[in-house]
Amino acid sequence: MSIDLYGIGNALVDSEYIVSEAILSQTGFAKGTMTLVDAEQRQHLIALLEDTSNITLSKRAGGGSAANTVVTTALLGGSTFYSCKVSNDETGDFFAQDLSDLSVASNLAEARPAGVTGECISMITPDGERTLVTHLGITETLSTAEVDETLLASAQYLYIEGYLVTSPTALEAVLKTQAIAKQHGVKVALTLSDVGMVENFKTEFNTLFQNGVDLVFCNEDEAKLWTGYSDRNQAAQALGDYATSFAMTLSGDGAIVSGSSGEAVFVPAEKVQALDTTGAGDTFAGGVLFGLARGETLEDATAHAHLLAKHVVSRFGARLDQQEVLEITGAN
Repeated sequence: MSIDLYGIGNALVDSEYIVSEAILSQTGFAKGTMTLVDAEQRQHLIALLEDTSNITLSKRAGGGSAANTVVTTALLGGSTFYSCKVSNDETGDFFAQDLSDLSVASNLAEARPAGVTGECISMITPDGERTLVTHLGITETLSTAEVDETLLASAQYLYIEGYLVTSPTALEAVLKTQAIAKQHGVKVALTLSDVGMVENFKTEFNTLFQNGVDLVFCNEDEAKLWTGYSDRNQAAQALGDYATSFAMTLSGDGAIVSGSSGEAVFVPAEKVQALDTTGAGDTFAGGVLFGLARGETLEDATAHAHLLAKHVVSRFGARLDQQEVLEITGAN
């Protein structure tokens, strides 16, 4: 058995709140970033949000950056596997069932340990920007035990979530997946995930790059911070020093990717009014990886992925559903 994509990342269940700029300011969290909190801080934030008038809570949904990417590839028709860790609590049951319903295979069929499954609060302001507050719960102890070497060895691509660099055991698991991928000729894709990760975990990211990355995903701010260049074109070109290929998203402007001969190529995207940017980069990566697994060039895969990202930011929620994907691809 071979698969298109093997992902490893944090397993989180999302709750999304639509908030004003004033309310976001009251929370004290930096807009547009991801902040890790403990259980007590999470409960304090929920109490603040739910005690505030004019707050809208969307439905609970399966989440986690790499999970969103793997789900996108699966919805497009790709074969996928996701390595993650949840508890035997009700939230963990929800996450495991959600992956199964979406035809994403995982290690969660095995007995799950006691504990608290990770959750993410996403606060959406009127400009569509998302601010994430995450309690990792048991996913902070993700380890090599959650890695399926046989399935990984059969994959076309390994996708690594950059958020995993915050946990020593998760980083160890990531390093194991890289070694397995290298041994079996599986291409390695890495996402930088967040400017906070880039700023605070440079040593860990350098280790990942030194071990070999075939494709790096990032947005413009992450690329500039990582490379030290303030110009987007220079930053994009510098990414080639770290990975064989790169895809740097430019918000609504499109993306700069590495062309077939190594040059930086601009791939435009149709501008839309974003209601919620949560999951845009994850969806984009899932679309690109599906295209690459089907033999498309990075430029063509990027153009197709732009269509998916355009739709996911045009409504609330971090993932497209199967019907939306069918409508998008059917019109393509």
